Amino acid sequence: MKLIKYIFISLAVSSLLISGACTDLDESVYDKLTDETVDVTDSEVVGSMMGEAYAQFRFLYWGWNGYFDFNEECSDTYMTPKRIGVGWGDLYVNMHKHSWNSGQGHSEGLWYYAYVGIGYANKTLDVLPDTGSEQAQMRFLRALNYYVLLDAFRNVPLETTQEFEAGYLPEQVTADVIYDFCVSELEAIKDDLGTAKVHGYPNRYAADMVLAKLYLNHNVYFETNDDTYYDKALTEVEDIISNGGYSLATNYLDNFKEDISTSPEVIFALPLDKKNASHNYLVNKCLVGAGAAAYGFDGSPWNGSCAVPQFIESYEDGDNRLAYTWAGGIQYQATEDASGNTIPQSGDPIAFSTDDWAGQGVLNYSQQVHSIDNPGAYQQEGYRFVKYEIVAGDGGTGGDDVPFFRLADAMFIKAECLLRLGRDEQIAADLITDIRMRSLESVAKATRTIAQLKGGSIYDYGHREYTSEGFANWDTYVTTSEGGADIELGGLLDDLGWEFVGEHHRRQDLIRFKMADGRNVFNGKSWFCKDATSETHWNYFPIPKSAIDANISLIQNEGY
Repeated sequence: MKLIKYIFISLAVSSLLISGACTDLDESVYDKLTDETVDVTDSEVVGSMMGEAYAQFRFLYWGWNGYFDFNEECSDTYMTPKRIGVGWGDLYVNMHKHSWNSGQGHSEGLWYYAYVGIGYANKTLDVLPDTGSEQAQMRFLRALNYYVLLDAFRNVPLETTQEFEAGYLPEQVTADVIYDFCVSELEAIKDDLGTAKVHGYPNRYAADMVLAKLYLNHNVYFETNDDTYYDKALTEVEDIISNGGYSLATNYLDNFKEDISTSPEVIFALPLDKKNASHNYLVNKCLVGAGAAAYGFDGSPWNGSCAVPQFIESYEDGDNRLAYTWAGGIQYQATEDASGNTIPQSGDPIAFSTDDWAGQGVLNYSQQVHSIDNPGAYQQEGYRFVKYEIVAGDGGTGGDDVPFFRLADAMFIKAECLLRLGRDEQIAADLITDIRMRSLESVAKATRTIAQLKGGSIYDYGHREYTSEGFANWDTYVTTSEGGADIELGGLLDDLGWEFVGEHHRRQDLIRFKMADGRNVFNGKSWFCKDATSETHWNYFPIPKSAIDANISLIQNEGY
């Protein structure tokens, strides 16, 4: 939660800060702060621009339709149905069904904030020395933004300076150019980033993590089957595991508190702050308004997002991550102890009569949900995502830091690569077991075998939709039976879901894991109201229509 210490100054440094997204480079300047009137080499100004580069990535993550939504709303774990009687949620229906297009806005925020962040990084790098910690930080942030753009869109403009001539139009390059740029940049700056652990700032191990992600997903990006990239990913995460000095947090939820600066597990975080950088809107997006009282939260949640019921069913008996992550069943008032500390879910049941499916007159989140849009979800339907700390009073989740990379992720990458390479498979199983030990009720339950990890998924895939109307009417059921036995490394995919749900993970993982027929799980399986397909263009998103309209040199992605 500690804020990055750069002072943010509002600067009209250049309309080119969003060069990747627009073509009209003329700007009406409404104050006197321009490149001609401000010394952009002044240390305070440089610090301000660096601060803005960091800030844009926070906006990218938590902006509406931001990186969180981008990776979770289209997955088999989390959704936002059209809420009957509430009046919103329908904008996420096509994300769930995998039926989005370039004009629906789901990718506009990601594109915009990535290029604004790149613009600030470039502007800063244009005046910084060629080496040093500050230069390395900006190159890291620029590469991180390009990794996000590559993963989301593939072919995008690549810009490494803000010094353009009038009328310049950014041009797309192919995905391999973006990929090679990210790899070369991150390799070049590792030493300058250093190994110090400073909350909110990247070090060499954060660079290792981005490289590991690039290598792990190489075969997805380029539709190849090259095992050498798993070896490359192994090298990166071995550096973290062996040399980084990180350790698993004793308690799983220590990684999702308002302030995670003391977690020994977090490799790179996005610091937020309730007063100055309150972006994390999950408490509002997920809870029923009356449900805020279960946590002593004074706000007015909007009643939106919930769990995909099949994902809730997939949790193993004795896995405490179910209760850590989701609020289900009857909800109880928070109380205070003698010291004034809030104790969530410790008092009387919360009175709530709207859509009272259980007929008890209390707030009771049902596991089952009618549908995404036909007719939609009634107000008490669906388990609610509560993994991030909900701070009593007016705090909520607004100031909760984001654990962007953590040690458990590095350990999972090592295990996955070993399993895919058929090498040291018991080490892979031991790594997953070590991570599970803090969340499962016994050693026996926590232990994962090679056979379990390499076997099929226990997720009960298939279409599951109640098309009947009425909150207590579950008569009309549309279903298909697909299961998960045909998913390669399906047990590992299950563990990834339970450990990293709500951590910008699931979309990428579902695309990377394949079924016996060669399709990936993201396209090839049905869940809730999303149906299986053989189409592959859903692996990436369309370039936003607004960007296409603004820049005639951009070519829309195939399939859109």
